[in-house]
Amino acid sequence: MDQQRILRVEIPGELGGFRLDQVLARLFPEYSRNKLQAWILKGRVQVDGKQLRSKDCVDGGEWVEVNSVVEPILDCEPQAIPLEVIHEDSSIIVINKPAGLVVHPAAGNRDGTLQNALLYHFPDLVSIPRAGMIHRIDKDTTGLMAVARTLPVYKLLVEQLQKREIQRNYIALVNGRITAGGMIDAPIGRHHIDRKRNAVTEHGKPSITHYRVLERFSYHTLIRVRLETGRTHQIRVHMAHARYPLLGDPVYGGRIKIPPGCPESLVKLIKSFSRQALHAVKLGLVHPEGNVFTEWEIPLSSDLEELLEGLKLAESHFFLRR
Repeated sequence: MDQQRILRVEIPGELGGFRLDQVLARLFPEYSRNKLQAWILKGRVQVDGKQLRSKDCVDGGEWVEVNSVVEPILDCEPQAIPLEVIHEDSSIIVINKPAGLVVHPAAGNRDGTLQNALLYHFPDLVSIPRAGMIHRIDKDTTGLMAVARTLPVYKLLVEQLQKREIQRNYIALVNGRITAGGMIDAPIGRHHIDRKRNAVTEHGKPSITHYRVLERFSYHTLIRVRLETGRTHQIRVHMAHARYPLLGDPVYGGRIKIPPGCPESLVKLIKSFSRQALHAVKLGLVHPEGNVFTEWEIPLSSDLEELLEGLKLAESHFFLRR
């Protein structure tokens, strides 16, 4: 059964002059623009007691009231896909996503996704947008993701994400030897030719990535990355732009690079590592219960750990002897 919820908020003065649908998208980011526009058409939105059109502009300072309807997720069936739950309470679920698992259904991946798995293990998520997932990581990236268990918590966490208050740290193995850590501040948008890829582009969205060196090898560098913004493929795009693409990245990494004089055992490891070497290792947010900043951290994925061990072995037995 659909759930109704009255949302009422004062429109900030800085949103004066914006279209009503744009204002609602800013104020209620947990709902899609299409859904908000549909509610406007159905008369579920009033501004100071009046019904406006999507294209009508507001002055700022008015009170907007939305009679929201949360519809169960009907186009995504629950599926018994195993999940590694790192933490669970009445507000939040934190999971360790494995490589190869798409986050939500899309063209070419209609089922077998993390969303299917969440709906199976936590049926109550059926009435929450995106089954409670407040952010996403790529199909072949491993690591921590947060899931909200209620609508109020979903809204709070989305707001934290927009304010850049949620901390997301990754471990990445890149091609090339980085001398020092730094920051990449370069806008990201759609690639001008390949629309399935992103790229650093003048008219892209502001994107900031911080990184520091953890360990250097002769031809690779292990880094820890902190996202200040969260654009699609951000780490992969930024590191490729800096000419240090992630090892194994099939989209932004170019052809496989095998170091000269590399032992056969490491050659096999590098060639068999058919995903980007990226792992979401740490996640921090202000927990809705108690308003306390809470962090979770997990070890590296087993395949990335094996690759690093192979690099260390090759470094001590081959590269350093030349």
